Amino acid sequence: MNNSSQIRKVIHIHPVTSYRDMSTFIDLPWQIYADDPMWIPPLRLERRLHYSKFNPFFSHAKWQAWIAYKNGQAVGRISAQIDTLHRQRYGADTGHFGSLECIQDVTVFAELIQTAEQWLATQGTHRVSGPFNLSINQECGVLVEGFDTPPVVMMPHSPRWYDTFLQQCGYQPAKDLLAYWVEVDFTPPRVMRTITQKYSNQIKLRTLRHDRFDEEMEILRDIFNDAWSDNWGFVPFTQAEFAELGNSLRWLVPSEFIQIAEVGGTPAAFMAALPNLNEVFAELNGRLLPFGWFHLIKRLKSKSIRTARIPLMGVRKQFHHTALGMALAFMVIDAPRQAGLARGIKEVEMSWILEDNQAMRNILKSIGSREYKRYRLYEKTL
Repeated sequence: MNNSSQIRKVIHIHPVTSYRDMSTFIDLPWQIYADDPMWIPPLRLERRLHYSKFNPFFSHAKWQAWIAYKNGQAVGRISAQIDTLHRQRYGADTGHFGSLECIQDVTVFAELIQTAEQWLATQGTHRVSGPFNLSINQECGVLVEGFDTPPVVMMPHSPRWYDTFLQQCGYQPAKDLLAYWVEVDFTPPRVMRTITQKYSNQIKLRTLRHDRFDEEMEILRDIFNDAWSDNWGFVPFTQAEFAELGNSLRWLVPSEFIQIAEVGGTPAAFMAALPNLNEVFAELNGRLLPFGWFHLIKRLKSKSIRTARIPLMGVRKQFHHTALGMALAFMVIDAPRQAGLARGIKEVEMSWILEDNQAMRNILKSIGSREYKRYRLYEKTL
């Protein structure tokens, strides 16, 4: 018997086709990260909804997921996705992989990758990129630097061997995504004070209006889609996707954590900050019921969460590369900072930032933040 036959005998790749399969798929990270103290368990209920038909991503995408078994034990997983919105912007031959988790076994890893590639090929894919869980507007990338700190809310974590294994499977780095860390009580730099003073009479800041929530979500979506439209890999948020994101965080994010800047009465920029719910999730071990919700709400009300994340920010394209645009960025950064200080937030992650977004990286450097994590996306031609 040759080696490939022996591999097929001990490794079996099984498609996810049932509720029970999906439970195994969702539970697998608990095994992969059993000895990693930095990993934060996701909420199983949230993951179940994420991979269900109720995720609005699937209104414009299709996918398949698989589980790898070795000697009868689940040891890895992967998904493959075809996103019609991505294909409309980047070509009808694109496809993605994601939800990748695997033990430190390059043979199992390669079998998972090959299975995803074979499915993507049947969908007319020649250019594969990832990992996306499930799109660039959700968790994405493999952690390649910053393994000694836990991830913040809605950011991934990875074992150290994923980067090496992906490159051994023929994938090349496509783009790095950066996360920055900053202490909230920083002293605004002179350039920040000067620019905001100069343009403060042209800019009006306000918080999110909860009584007009749906309308406000559309304003934020419109700014974001405009601001990011020229960025690498951009795919626009649909109305349903952004509404779902807003509804999932509606009761967890204080109004003052979302700041909208207007110029001449027209929304021109925004920033949204989230309390780092991973501080709480680390204590729940994936269980929101029966008492996880109570514990989460209690922690939020007691203002005992000490870190936060800024996942969304946008300045309309018409203000890019202008002094007014810099003032807009500085002002929407500073306003949530003041709200965070009042709620006991000490440190904030700003993520993610494209490695070649030098303008934003310069702004973050000017306020004393430091690059502390790096995530990588990969690509391959089939």
